[in-house]
Amino acid sequence: MLRSLFAGISGLRVNQTMLDVTGNNIANANTTGFKSSSTVFQDTLSQMLTGAAGENPGQGGTNPIQIGLGVQLAATAMNAGQGSAQTTGRNTDLMISGDGFFVLRSGNEDLYTRAGAFSFDEVGNLVAPSGARVQGYALDATGARTGGLVDINRESTAVFPPLGGAEMTSFSIGSDGKLIGSFDDGVNREIAQIAIADFNNPMGLEKVGQTAFRATANSGAVELGVVGEGGRGGVMAGALEMSNVDLAAEFTNLILAQRGFQASSRVITTSDSVLEDLVNLKR
Repeated sequence: MLRSLFAGISGLRVNQTMLDVTGNNIANANTTGFKSSSTVFQDTLSQMLTGAAGENPGQGGTNPIQIGLGVQLAATAMNAGQGSAQTTGRNTDLMISGDGFFVLRSGNEDLYTRAGAFSFDEVGNLVAPSGARVQGYALDATGARTGGLVDINRESTAVFPPLGGAEMTSFSIGSDGKLIGSFDDGVNREIAQIAIADFNNPMGLEKVGQTAFRATANSGAVELGVVGEGGRGGVMAGALEMSNVDLAAEFTNLILAQRGFQASSRVITTSDSVLEDLVNLKR
């Protein structure tokens, strides 16, 4: 069979994958915290017809003669760039301005997200729309962290026992990620601080749906901290980070994928015509 026939088939496959990735980006253009992806192609092995030769007496060197065997998908690269801010006015909607991810506890697993559309559930836990619990650090009376990760809960006295039996009347979340409660004794107290996770290679994270990520072997181990530590970004309350999808670029990618698919299909039809002529040599 002709090499061009299989090269054209490989072109159809990778350009279909490019269409799939681009279509998913466009579908999530309005998804909070979504990070777009792009496709990276690479050529496959090339058949060696003649190897390279060095200079001989009275004759110069020659280059190798190779014929490529098609194209393959090298990677789908995630764009971890910052999305634009959308003001909502809800004090439980949070956005990270800069590097980092919110930490969510789903069952016994920690997941990571940039989508900060949170709310409090019936027991006072700060949760994502999926029900995963937002993680942070309990603070003592001086505002210092008291231990490892805990569920952010505005009702729990285990996080911070209100002095004199005072009850919380309202709350706010500051740019440092601290949950500040206003109590009926007229005192504002820092209750907890939202954790911010970071990775050496955010592009190595695995998408697990619901705009969340899971750590992988190539993302590096999670590095936990709070706002401002190790280059982590700040927290904006009352705003959400929108998708970083660039629709103009995505529609351009649609055109490129479509034309690449059409060109590869033309290679297949031309190869078929050549084979037909070969079969019809003898009638």
